[in-house]
Amino acid sequence: MKLPEPVSDGKRSLESALNERRSVRDYTAASLILAELAQLLWAAQGVTSPDGLRTAPSAGALYPLETYVAAGRVDGLSAGLYKYEPAGHSLTLVAGGDERAGLAAAALGQTCVETAAAVIAFAAVYGRTTAKYGERGRRYVHMEVGHAAQNVCLQATALGLGIVVVGAFDDRALRTVLHLARGEEPLGLVCVGRPR
Repeated sequence: MKLPEPVSDGKRSLESALNERRSVRDYTAASLILAELAQLLWAAQGVTSPDGLRTAPSAGALYPLETYVAAGRVDGLSAGLYKYEPAGHSLTLVAGGDERAGLAAAALGQTCVETAAAVIAFAAVYGRTTAKYGERGRRYVHMEVGHAAQNVCLQATALGLGIVVVGAFDDRALRTVLHLARGEEPLGLVCVGRPR
């Protein structure tokens, strides 16, 4: 599914988003619109140049991150688990149905995961980076997911949305809920919704 084109010239300054960014765990029942979700995914890992460079830096431009979204309440998108495809700025359906309750259970029962309109999940294929940089490459992957998650946080703030990064979860359970492929390891979740 092709996503709406991202905007590269927003109305709010970066300084404003930095100043106002806060963790928000309490959301209304209002939906996101598809263009907002598309913008958040682009902020995470969107392609920004003809040679494939992305919004977040990556050691050696090896891009070990895989980005998923569990959509629950997104206008124009059926509830389901999707994989973001940066090269085409599109989504591929992984599993139909609302996976937020399963994600919340894997995240040690954190209610913000279930009540968010959508949850963006980051996973990594460490081998893409460690093949070039050895074990030190694992550190580079962790730096990259931090960059990508912060991009999402700042973009959400600029859009007037609430976000919170979640790092407490059971790896095995999260791997199952996200239907991760062999070699993909879960790294973190970003809950997104309209702040209460």
